[in-house]
Amino acid sequence: MPKKVDHEARREEISQALWRIASTRGLDGASLREVAAEAGISLGRLQHYFRTKDEMLAFALRRISALAEQRIRERIETLAEEPSPRVILRACLAGLLPLDEKSRIGTLVGAAYFARAVHDEALRAEARDGTPKLRAFFADQLRRAAERGELAPERATEDEAMLLISLVDGLASYVLLEVHSPEGALRLLDLHLAQLFGTAEPPGATGRG
Repeated sequence: MPKKVDHEARREEISQALWRIASTRGLDGASLREVAAEAGISLGRLQHYFRTKDEMLAFALRRISALAEQRIRERIETLAEEPSPRVILRACLAGLLPLDEKSRIGTLVGAAYFARAVHDEALRAEARDGTPKLRAFFADQLRRAAERGELAPERATEDEAMLLISLVDGLASYVLLEVHSPEGALRLLDLHLAQLFGTAEPPGATGRG
């Protein structure tokens, strides 16, 4: 068991080294040798954990996706005892925005993966794997809202859920480009939710972050 824990811890450290490079220089220049140097280990040691760059990239992408899911779960856990579907959606969508340094780095790394995945079939499959699950979860929250009389039934669809994902992806990109501030992106998100639900932010919603 100790060997397994150490093995996973080392893979995590290598992933973090890769993320640091990706967040500043992108992924194209992140060779195994550069990542090993960033992680403070030899190239041979790194290849004990990842035989190829593609293997390392796939693992690191899965880890950053898991961390994003954890961040969203933590947001939901801070909500009221029985949050409404709208409040859950808002917490999830805000959790996908680069609102602080940690989430900004995550978004930068995600953008670097996206740029590479466009031309890399294996990485593209990894990158898009979580989207159907997220769309289904959002669609389920929209249906719950419709059942509670909080949303027009015709808006409770997977297409609407995909529009929410697309909206927050676009806002995240514009925050990175400094077209919007994090606060401005949240304001636009809340504006869209108000238009979708036909009301302003409900009582009991969480703060601006």
